Amino acid sequence: MQIKELSEYILERYQGLNAVDAWGETSFFYNPEGRLPRGVYFATLKNKDGENDKGSELERDGVFRLNFGVSQSSYEEALGARPARPAAGGVVGTGHDFTKLNTLMPHPVYGWMAWVCILNPDQATWQNLQPLLNESYELAVKKYKQRVKDRR
Repeated sequence: MQIKELSEYILERYQGLNAVDAWGETSFFYNPEGRLPRGVYFATLKNKDGENDKGSELERDGVFRLNFGVSQSSYEEALGARPARPAAGGVVGTGHDFTKLNTLMPHPVYGWMAWVCILNPDQATWQNLQPLLNESYELAVKKYKQRVKDRR
């Protein structure tokens, strides 16, 4: 699968999202009524290493990474205990090869927050990710509603 294909799928499948291109990534924010400055992060598609995020070696030709947050229980069911927060510029200490393609793994920087990632998923792996993506979307909707309520 290609990054453009995944981006189009995400925007078509999940309602109320805004796509923002910045920092070498496309960030998908849930913000259906535009009531928050940006909204709530749902997922990102990243194709460029950042200053504090180089663990996936995204400078390789054609390599990109899909990132999204899940519940703590889903994270632990899929990947085991959440790691400690890494030092600035470091990666989480899980023993994963964060350069490996088509494998669900902790986000190299935000795994401690129950964010997961996958580099260049193929069609079969993409289909298997749907329940986790759906959960991520539901979490973003829930957080959005709470933040809007808190702003009143």
